[in-house]
Amino acid sequence: MRFLKLIYLLYERFLKRQLAPYQKPHHIGLIVDGNRRFALANRLSTRKAGHMAGSDRLEDFLAWCLELDVKIVTLYGFSTENYKRSNEEVEELMSVILNKFRTLQTNPLINKENVRIKVIGRRDRFSSEMLDEISRVESLTETHNSFILNVAIGYGGRAEIVDAVKKIGTQIQENKLCVDDINEELLSNHLYTEGIPDPDLIIRTSGEERLSGFLIWQSAYSELYFSEVFWPAFRKIDFLRAIRVWQQRHRRFGK
Repeated sequence: MRFLKLIYLLYERFLKRQLAPYQKPHHIGLIVDGNRRFALANRLSTRKAGHMAGSDRLEDFLAWCLELDVKIVTLYGFSTENYKRSNEEVEELMSVILNKFRTLQTNPLINKENVRIKVIGRRDRFSSEMLDEISRVESLTETHNSFILNVAIGYGGRAEIVDAVKKIGTQIQENKLCVDDINEELLSNHLYTEGIPDPDLIIRTSGEERLSGFLIWQSAYSELYFSEVFWPAFRKIDFLRAIRVWQQRHRRFGK
């Protein structure tokens, strides 16, 4: 076991040395996938145990990002399509998310690193308890300005665009805008991520190679990285590999 740990540490140092020191993604989108399969593969007692293991991985990921001076992470925690799962599993997921918001409020990393937490998505189906915890964690961190953690729950990329169009339509009805005012910048400014630069890199775990409605508008020029590792088992070396691949690509933005 000690030998394996040594090999891991040596490989981690090797990966770090391969990274260009001044070429880091500013904003990373993260699709955390594979909690249920992780629970099954590791013979955990319940499906919820897999979701809890995934929840525990978040602080590690934030620490890795902070170490590399990444400034923004947008985490895909619960999609609008996830409501199609059984009522039992939806309740399990909401319970895990609720507990995570509570622990983040007292997490030393959040205060030490000046992390602002913002929840994006539709909140109309959240319990009053969930709404209270969201309000509390957002209020506690609203003056933090070194790092942004967006947590997308009740989120769907198409729903986000629909909501943006509705806001713009309302402003047109109220004569605050006219049709000729509509352009890409205006639409971007009405998305949940208003004021936040688009992600440079989107990482999805568990081997699935699709975005599943995540940041549809914002991901137009994002680099995509798909890891075979289930989210609860995602390690720092997996993160560093993703950064290394991102650095090796050439982003031309259509030029």
